[in-house]
Amino acid sequence: MHLKNLLLLLKNDYYTTMIATLSIVRYPKWMSWAGFLSMAIFRLPLWLNSSILFWKLMGCGKGGSFSKTPDLQQWALLTIWENLPINIDSNHSSTQLIAQVNAANIYGKFISGWWKLMGAEIYTLLLEPIEGHGYWDGKQPFGQLTKSNDYNGKICVLTRATIRLSKLPHFWNNVESVANNMASSKGFIGSVGIGEIPFIKQATFSVWESKDDMKNFAYKLHEHTKVIAKTRKEKWYSEDLFVRFKPLASYGSLNGIDLLNH
Repeated sequence: MHLKNLLLLLKNDYYTTMIATLSIVRYPKWMSWAGFLSMAIFRLPLWLNSSILFWKLMGCGKGGSFSKTPDLQQWALLTIWENLPINIDSNHSSTQLIAQVNAANIYGKFISGWWKLMGAEIYTLLLEPIEGHGYWDGKQPFGQLTKSNDYNGKICVLTRATIRLSKLPHFWNNVESVANNMASSKGFIGSVGIGEIPFIKQATFSVWESKDDMKNFAYKLHEHTKVIAKTRKEKWYSEDLFVRFKPLASYGSLNGIDLLNH
């Protein structure tokens, strides 16, 4: 059954909105080649899926954030869907039902079958974009987002940039300290470093207990604000994107952990 039809059955009351899914897939060590190969062969089924507005196949860095060293066991798939019915009540009681949706319902039998055949660990998040700005490959894939709203529950953040070649040394000389500070910040739950092209097109997806915790790191930590000022003054990026998400559901695990219920 297609994901859209399955979710329609969960409850009679639902709302429709743009929804993003992020799957982090970790292959057994001896199957790392399968992750690398999937970046090529998954393109056709994703391209043929007319329900997907935007998708990106990406690699991951070691250490949970930006890293020059790729993690060849771990890969990522981001998809964006329009008007996908999601059922959420005030108690989030339908989260358990949504969590039963598996990879086959979202991505189709070929992609889900590949992951299953290769013995991969799969962690998928269903996300509602609520705030943000910027572009990805010249597009606004998450639509026109407000810069701020009153949501302050558990929150996920995607920061993504295309780094100018001339600015690569500046970028990599500064990101390690920022990543270390983020990992020790109050309210930080976890992060994953993802990207389309090693060293140049980089992103971090992070999960926080609240928007206030995330803001305290982003705007009050001296080391981080200093790096942000440098990126703007020295024009490190040819393109960047910043999006905050309300997490709707998760299923599976990453290294045995569910970040939303950890």
